[in-house]
Amino acid sequence: MNIISVRGATTIEENKKENILERTEELLNTILDENKIEIKDIKSIIFTATEDITKVYPAVAARNIGITKAALMCVQEMHVEGSLPMCIRIMMDFQRRDKDPKLPIKHIYLHKASKLRPDLAESLAIAIDGPAGAGKSTIAKEVASQLGYVYIDTGAMYRAVAYYCKENSIDWKREEEVIGALKDIKIEIQIINEKQHIYLNKKDITDSIRNEEIASGASTVATYEKVRIELVRLQQELASKTSVVMDGRDIGTHVLPNANYKIFLTASVTERAMRRVQELEQNGQQVELKKIKEDIIKRDYNDSNRKFSPLSKAEDAIIVDTTGKSIKEVTDEVLNIIK
Repeated sequence: MNIISVRGATTIEENKKENILERTEELLNTILDENKIEIKDIKSIIFTATEDITKVYPAVAARNIGITKAALMCVQEMHVEGSLPMCIRIMMDFQRRDKDPKLPIKHIYLHKASKLRPDLAESLAIAIDGPAGAGKSTIAKEVASQLGYVYIDTGAMYRAVAYYCKENSIDWKREEEVIGALKDIKIEIQIINEKQHIYLNKKDITDSIRNEEIASGASTVATYEKVRIELVRLQQELASKTSVVMDGRDIGTHVLPNANYKIFLTASVTERAMRRVQELEQNGQQVELKKIKEDIIKRDYNDSNRKFSPLSKAEDAIIVDTTGKSIKEVTDEVLNIIK
């Protein structure tokens, strides 16, 4: 018979007894299930916790699920500048009998602790947030391309809702009318030749939603709670199936709060307006910088002050200011953060 070690880690949201015990029990049970370990074969477990966890010993969770004969020890994790906060780590020694099949060891990292061992993750999620014109879509596409991940433009989904309203004479400023139309709106995303295509009720509207009128409508419908709930459900479903780079206004705070990496892009209002003018002119649209600047300021206000899931930087997001930087410079900066 052999003594084998398995590692694992998890994080908590608050320094509360119930949160510590719930997450530790979840981690222990997952380690046991994934590695086919019987409680009677556990010899010892060392628990470490970061210095911000103080309300209860994580080992109590082991006793709660019936691990009563193994030797348990709790110690404080060495503090390293910039290390993951609110983190509980485990090293479990267990006995694997000669007659047991030679199963591979699965080290388990849950919640935000998944970023500690990205090499073990079946899929990774990268959240890129920021205000309009900060370069989210451009940078997210580049990052996804270089990492070989799927890019998901969440803003295009809200544009699809606004497009449906326009095509069906629905006033997107009237929340009740938009909510009533949701049952008739089916949005799909497909990647064709490495490009994301948005389908509304089986119709490809990828190019039709790229104008200022639809952008303004999208900013309005995105303030409605029921619209966001429905689209967030779809976004989370997509992220659960594969490694993704997802950009939007609330990805790191609401859509993918446990994303492995969170980036918050920003830039000055003037620079964002100039980028938008250049983009629209390249598409054959004539616009005024002053008007675009006013629209961006208005969209910033709407996005940051909506009641449900407003635009805000996640606490653990890294800010990247894109003002005066090229696409390559910003892409390299984000990739360096991830790598």
